[in-house]
Amino acid sequence: MTESDPAALAAFIGNQRAEHHVPHRLACRVLGVSESWFYKWRGKPMTTREVRRGKLAEAIKQIFEGSGGTYGSPKVWIRLLREGWRVSVNTVAKIMAELGLAGRKIRRRRGLTRPGKRAAAPDFVRRDFTADAPDQVWPAT
Repeated sequence: MTESDPAALAAFIGNQRAEHHVPHRLACRVLGVSESWFYKWRGKPMTTREVRRGKLAEAIKQIFEGSGGTYGSPKVWIRLLREGWRVSVNTVAKIMAELGLAGRKIRRRRGLTRPGKRAAAPDFVRRDFTADAPDQVWPAT
């Protein structure tokens, strides 16, 4: 339930009375809305935009779960386009964020140092790199 979804807030206030016997007046006061606002939104039918957004959210959830939770908003958006939806990638990203869906990030492989891959160079200086003068001791590469 977010501030941008007044119908859900009105439904929440109505459910508080039905489930917990909390009066509308008290629930409205606690949530910071007027009673007249609640009665205005209580019986209001969903708009076509809200209905479409709900169907879009279901389609996004289905595609995301079908991918095993790996797809992010760009791939979900491509799948929606293939299914015939006209929607922007930003809308898909916003709905995914509202639903708490996030694709898995690509993990880069790190190189490992593995001993014993090739023979070690012979130790001619016996790990003693001190020299009396320049140009006397050179490490092998």
